[in-house]
Amino acid sequence: MEQFPEQASTNWIMATFIYTLGAVAVLLVLIGLVLVDMGMVRRRNVLDTVVQKIGAAMIGGLGTLLIGYPNWQWQFNQAFGVPSPLWQAVKDWWLGGNFTTTASRYIDPAALPEADVLQIFLVFFVTFTMATIGLIHTGVVERIKPLPLYVMSFVIGAVLSPLVGYLCWGSLSPLTLRGTHDFDGIFPLYITAGTFVLVLAWRVGPRLGAFRPHASAARPVGHNVGLVGVGVLLIIFALPFVTIGSGFIVADVGFFGISFTESGIGIVIINLFAAILGGATTGLVLAYARRDATWALLGPIAGLVMGGTMFDVSTAWICLLVGALGPLVALGTAALMRKARIDDPKVVPLALGPGIVGALLCGFLEWGTPTGGYIGLEGDYAVGVAEITPWWQLAGVVATVLVVGVPALLMCLVFEKWGGLRVSEEAELVGMDVIQWGMSNFGDDLGGSRPGAAPAAGQATVPAPATEPV
Repeated sequence: MEQFPEQASTNWIMATFIYTLGAVAVLLVLIGLVLVDMGMVRRRNVLDTVVQKIGAAMIGGLGTLLIGYPNWQWQFNQAFGVPSPLWQAVKDWWLGGNFTTTASRYIDPAALPEADVLQIFLVFFVTFTMATIGLIHTGVVERIKPLPLYVMSFVIGAVLSPLVGYLCWGSLSPLTLRGTHDFDGIFPLYITAGTFVLVLAWRVGPRLGAFRPHASAARPVGHNVGLVGVGVLLIIFALPFVTIGSGFIVADVGFFGISFTESGIGIVIINLFAAILGGATTGLVLAYARRDATWALLGPIAGLVMGGTMFDVSTAWICLLVGALGPLVALGTAALMRKARIDDPKVVPLALGPGIVGALLCGFLEWGTPTGGYIGLEGDYAVGVAEITPWWQLAGVVATVLVVGVPALLMCLVFEKWGGLRVSEEAELVGMDVIQWGMSNFGDDLGGSRPGAAPAAGQATVPAPATEPV
């Protein structure tokens, strides 16, 4: 078999290492989400929450690995004039495809330059999906059944998130070529997750005691909110590496945004931290003004989501100010959620609200900035063929909400008819750790047994507490 040693050039190997680091760093974001939920769920649901989140993330990643990634590669086949572009992308990039099963040195650079880089980018997409699923699960913790969650996770990974990426994220995506701009995956991650959670949390319903007094359930309160801060810091630690993965590294030329926008690694990292610190400052003010510590802990996340679409094309001052608006937008979104009696104090307020507002602000603040295209192509696919505009940012938002929201509602309706979305009231009251796994995550949890169950040998019989340990 003919070999192509140029596929192993030092420049391409270095780029492969950088993208590998970015892909693995996304898993740190998932770990951060695990810690956030461990702190904000009730003590009796900690173990089941962790199992569900990791399980759903793995199944969603499997969907992307099996068949999801070709949806994103479709745009490149279209631009390069490949016959039957979607079908060819499937044949090349599904789990058993030509490019996923062949070592890079045996792939002709004329057919696939930088083969190792694009193979690693498949892994980047897999972990990206895992983070998206982890975020979606955060919006419906403590009450969703595992089977609907896992089925929906696979569909999101195999179809929905890659399809949003095809439409809105990438230098040759249909909307990017007209002026929609996204650098840090705000459309396929945050707006996708927020839209799905909005529908799913509405259909699942609020936790017992969330909005109305319940005879046997206190208002849901996290048992160790301090863990949220640890999770957020871990996410912030991972984000610079993830951010570098959201662009093109062209040897001896420079770094470009995922839409082939003029940028630089130093610029995007500075802008990232400007948005984070802006959100952190406003969140801290809100926390003390409202006597609610969660705003101090989650303010940085709202800031980075607000600025994520423009890190590659904006300036540090703009990102700082836009990021500072993030917690305010999140606060307003949370108020709307409470008014609608939809029980999600985290994902929709932090991801959907700031994601949409930030994307639209990018359209106004960076109006006229060149975007889209691919190096070496001409005409409709030339670099800078489009300009960022508010209406094309809005088009990206509408497309994402429709592509994600309609299937989410349909899947919810199907599961409501066949088996239901929500666990039983007994499971909510006793705790999913005991109902699902027959044990408590905490050895000293007095509520760690089913009502009426006989104690294990050597275990003292103790009365169940009137309310959960907090």
